[in-house]
Amino acid sequence: MSFNVFDIAATGMHAQRIKMDTVSSNIANINTTRDEFGNKSVYHKKQVNFKEMAIKKGFGFPSGNVGVEFDPPTEPYLRGGIAFKDDTIAKGVMVESITDADNPTKIIYDPSHPDADENGYVELPNVNVVEEMVNMVNASRAYEANVSLAQTTKAMIQSAMNI
Repeated sequence: MSFNVFDIAATGMHAQRIKMDTVSSNIANINTTRDEFGNKSVYHKKQVNFKEMAIKKGFGFPSGNVGVEFDPPTEPYLRGGIAFKDDTIAKGVMVESITDADNPTKIIYDPSHPDADENGYVELPNVNVVEEMVNMVNASRAYEANVSLAQTTKAMIQSAMNI
């Protein structure tokens, strides 16, 4: 018996944990103007990019038309209880990459800062604490949704076994 729901929920929890770790790192480095070696180097906000994991039809899943289809078939539809698009079956989500955000760094006037230039300006990281807190709540809620999915599926399986 295959428990794909648990696998999919686990991939979601793993991806969201990485996102929460990345957001935590962004918040921790909100004022970082030097690298780990003490060299002047402004921290750049990191962002997590997700990618769906799917397999093509013919690689281990049935070929029959079970469930509901919508016309046109380019839209996602259900077949066998799992979301499909273009003859693929969902297998979860994965972290595709963690990249530097492309928004500009902040320049502030603070002549007392040790990294201020000759004019008293300091370049600070491109991290917005409010945005990061929203990202943290979003990732936390997505993690909780995946936990809830796994718990609900477990309860349904247990109930079915008691019948």
